[in-house]
This record gives sequence, C-alpha cells and structure tokens, in this order.
Amino acid sequence: MLRNAVLHLANEQPLLADLFEMPTSGDVTVRLTNLRTLDGKRPIFVDDLKSVFVFPYHRVTFIEIPPQAALSAEMGDALPVPVAVGASGPDDAAEAADDGELEIDEDFLRRIREV
Repeated sequence: MLRNAVLHLANEQPLLADLFEMPTSGDVTVRLTNLRTLDGKRPIFVDDLKSVFVFPYHRVTFIEIPPQAALSAEMGDALPVPVAVGASGPDDAAEAADDGELEIDEDFLRRIREV
C-alpha cells in the first residue's frame, strides 16, 4: 500500500489517499482508500473514510507519490527514488536538499548574460 499519495483531480483541490498499488500505463482507473483533504479532514462527498474509492483516470490530472511511500517497508518491490544531481546516493540527496544552498556555476551565469 502506498500511503499519503496526493491525488490531483481535474478542477478540484488535491486529496490525500492510500493507493492499493502503483499505477501502471494500462490502468483506466485508480483504486484507493482513506481519502481525505490535505489538512486531514473528510471531504464533503465522502460518507466513510474507510471505503474503497475508484476514480477514472480521465478525471485525474496526476498523482504525487512521496519518497517515504516509495521506501515503505510494506511494499514488495522498491520504487525508483529520485536523487539530486551530483549526489552519490539517497543520503547525499537528502543532505543537499536540507542544505537549501546550491553551488552557483559562474561560467554558466556569464554565458546566460551574454545571450
């Protein structure tokens, strides 16, 4: 189960949900449970949060799957986790993200200014 995925529906506010499986290119619907708003409240159109919900993909703009869900021990196979450029592994990527500072390539900036 992929927990706390963010479901972005067309012309609606994003929703948090737990996906039963990783979506594939052959799917026409997405199946999920524990549907809630980003602040954890029950959406007005939901009667029971523990229900199973099925959304057709033509209503889904995109689905965000957080790295924590990809690394979850409950999953059978590991999902690819993005790594920052120049990082040698996930630990380096986390450190680079925590730093908040990026190294500025002065030569690159000079070439942009010249254009």
